[in-house]
Order: sequence, then structure tokens, then C-alpha cells
Amino acid sequence: MTPNASDAPLRVALVGYGLAGSVFHAPLVSATDGLVLDTVVTSNEERRAEARAAYPEVRFAASPDELWERAEELDLVVIASPNKTHVPLATAALKAGLPVVVDKPIAGTAAEARELAALAEERGLLLSVFQNRRWDNDFRTLAALIADGELGEVQRFESRFERWRPQLKGGWRESGDPDEIGGLLYDLGSHVVDQALVLFGPAVQVYAESDVRRPGAAADDDTFIAITHENGVRSHLYVSATTAQLGPRFRVLGSAAGYVKYGLDPQEAALREGLRPVAGRPWGEEVEELWGRIGSGESPLTGGGTPVRTLPGDYPAYYTAVAAAVRGTGDNPVTALQAAAALDVLEAARRSAREGVSVTLLPHHDDPRHDEPHHDAAEERRA
Repeated sequence: MTPNASDAPLRVALVGYGLAGSVFHAPLVSATDGLVLDTVVTSNEERRAEARAAYPEVRFAASPDELWERAEELDLVVIASPNKTHVPLATAALKAGLPVVVDKPIAGTAAEARELAALAEERGLLLSVFQNRRWDNDFRTLAALIADGELGEVQRFESRFERWRPQLKGGWRESGDPDEIGGLLYDLGSHVVDQALVLFGPAVQVYAESDVRRPGAAADDDTFIAITHENGVRSHLYVSATTAQLGPRFRVLGSAAGYVKYGLDPQEAALREGLRPVAGRPWGEEVEELWGRIGSGESPLTGGGTPVRTLPGDYPAYYTAVAAAVRGTGDNPVTALQAAAALDVLEAARRSAREGVSVTLLPHHDDPRHDEPHHDAAEERRA
């Protein structure tokens, strides 16, 4: 495919108008210069009414098949439908000649993600994964601190994405059916694992504990993942819906100092409230009381350490980068091979929790950078 270098806005079709589609993708697409929300795919009349009220010019389609029939009218397809549909819909979009953004997780397995990456490369099309948490305020701040050497040599990374939701919501995300790709390991786990790999590189060892805590629950709702990275950093990652007292979002320990940060990035809450990013106006800003603290030998809970201004969160940067990549003027912000590396870890974590083993990941040699691990021939030791 020849990159779209026209000055005309890129026409975007959004498949799915549930939580991901209505709260994240539609608002961010509409707020991005050079993109226009052209079509929403949903057969749900209530969701159509919501989309029409928010985006009066939008068109509708009852099924994704209608998009492939008029692919020449579109420039990008965003897939924000249930997890089990990601692979078949992304495959169909690529075969129709359309660049694709897929919400995380891109697939249920790393092998499927690599197959999609190969298809996109064969067709010369963009395939990007919506890992929006790379643009969280706390993650951007931590990445800057590490890059500037403020922590010294990082030794341990603790990341928590915890919630207190003792009552089930229902729906496919809490289904125990493996085909649904539900549960927190693949939901919030996709975020915390991706962040750890971005910061500290490939994983070589994975250990996990995964539990179903809530009465009536069928999918994991309380999971811990331990990663040993190739560079020696150890990441301890927690995702939970059953945490009555929330821990710090990040606790990062280095040879020179540590950084502790509480609270979640404010962008999701703002988007849920109907607020929208507008060029030139503050977005993703955090009040000073929530800034993290850096220091050594002191507890941030008693005022120890030095406050560090939290950089603004910047979800809009993802779609700005996607627009540039489709036009051929920028790089893909999140590749399918990067998503496959995270899925290697998630698959290893699931196996570790199920079998009580620690899983060793071997380099995936089909990537010239050798930074995409796999565990097809994993070595194990009893935990």
C-alpha cells in the first residue's frame, strides 16, 4: 500500500462502541488533527444513538463486512470489539487493504500476533496496537527519571493496577471461557507487562500466581507476575479487582534512589466524564498533592523524599503518531511484534500459575533485534 500523503483527513472506521470504543477510541480519534471519525460499526440502537449525539456526522454499519465492501472509502480501521474478535477482524481488514489499530490484547497468543504482523508486512499496511498506558502521566515521568539517571541503576520495579470491585459486573471480560480471552491477566496485565518491557527490555524468566477470588467469578481477578529481565532488573506486577487497600501505582528501587507514586493517571476518568483533549488546553495534568516522591532511606508516606512533578498524560499522542505512520511520515507507535513479546510473557504467566513452575523464555530469532522472547521450548523449574 502506498502511504496516504494527502492533506485530506484520514477516514476512520471504528468497530465496536462499548467501553473501549466510546470512552477511548472515538474521542481520541475525533480530537486528532488529520483524522475524522467516518463510520461506527454497531447494531445496538442505544449505542448508535449515543454515537450520533456525540458525532452528528458519523455513518453507521451493522457489521464489519460492510466496511470491507467499501474499503476504498476508508483509510484506517480501529478494532475495539471483544477480545476474541481481534484476530479475525484484523485479518479481514488487512486483506481488504486497510491499515489497522487493534485494542489490546491484539490476540490470545503470541503466535497469532506474529501471524498478523507477517500479514501486515506482506500487504505493506500499518498494524498498530493500542497500548495507551505508555502515555500515562506516571509512566512518562518514570521513563524520564530513568533516562536522566535519577535513580541510578534500577534493580526492582513494582507496578500495581489495583481496584476494589467486590461485585461482579458480568460480561465477557469476566467469563471463564478461554475463547473470550477474559480475566485480568490479559486485561490489566497487558498494560503492566507492556510497560515493564518498554522500560527494562526482554524478559527471560516468568513466575506468576493467579486466583479467582470473588464469589461467582469464573476468570482471574487477582494476579501477580514476576519478571526477570535480560538486563537483571526484576519486575513485580500486580493486577487485581479485589484490593481493599490500594498500594502504590509504582515503587521503583535503584542504586541511587527510589521513586514512589500513588494514584492512577487522570485521563480515563476525564474521558469517562465526557471531557475531551483540545489542542492548546491543559490535558492529563495532575494536582501537586498526587505527585510521586524520589529519595532514599525515607518513607514518602511521612513526607520523606522530594516531590517530582508528574508529567502530563498524553493519550492523544498515540493517534497523532498513528496518523503520521499511515501517511508515511512517522513510525508505528506500538508494533504487533512488541505486542507479541508481551503475549509471550502473559502466556508464560498463565502457564506458571496453572502448573506452579517458573518459565524460562528464549530469544525469538525471527526478529533481527532478538528482543521478542518465546517459550516454545521453555525450560522449567518447580516454584
